[in-house]
Amino acid sequence: MPDAEVYYEPTFFSKEESNRYFNELQQQVGWQQEHIRMFGRQVAMPRLTAWYGDKGYTYSGLQNEPKPWLPLLLELKQAVELRTGNHYNSVLLNYYRQGSDSMGWHADNEPELGQNPSIASLSFGGTRRFGFRQRQNKEQKNHYLTLQHGSLLLMQGPTQHFWQHSIPKTATAVEPRINLTFRFVY
Repeated sequence: MPDAEVYYEPTFFSKEESNRYFNELQQQVGWQQEHIRMFGRQVAMPRLTAWYGDKGYTYSGLQNEPKPWLPLLLELKQAVELRTGNHYNSVLLNYYRQGSDSMGWHADNEPELGQNPSIASLSFGGTRRFGFRQRQNKEQKNHYLTLQHGSLLLMQGPTQHFWQHSIPKTATAVEPRINLTFRFVY
């Protein structure tokens, strides 16, 4: 993809490790059903979320105060930092319970993430389609990946300036999926 720095490792963790992480995350994380304002009314976000780390973060009008790091999250953070060479101080977790749970097109380009943020994304559970679309050039073809159980996706450099990403809804039966997006918040 032009104007992007994206790396994908489909088997960052083994199947056994991934199964353990999925089960422990499902049980240990303080999942919440957040509501956002869309088209003048409050609607439930189409997924469960949680925010852990050292700093708060605002997106979609939601002010997220961090919960203290869980040992499990620190273990995953360390693995990601060793692999990417980047430092992260916060993590957003998303729990996609079924195919109708989704994430619309967006870029992680909030000012508190800095000029060229590094977003490291871990996926556990059911596979889901992950899309990229060009922000300015609408004629540029969209790109899609299938995020595997135990995979690592790294988006950094100019990616958030030029591309949006999403997890689209699907009518296909899918297993629940947990996603962690590590980031550094200034």
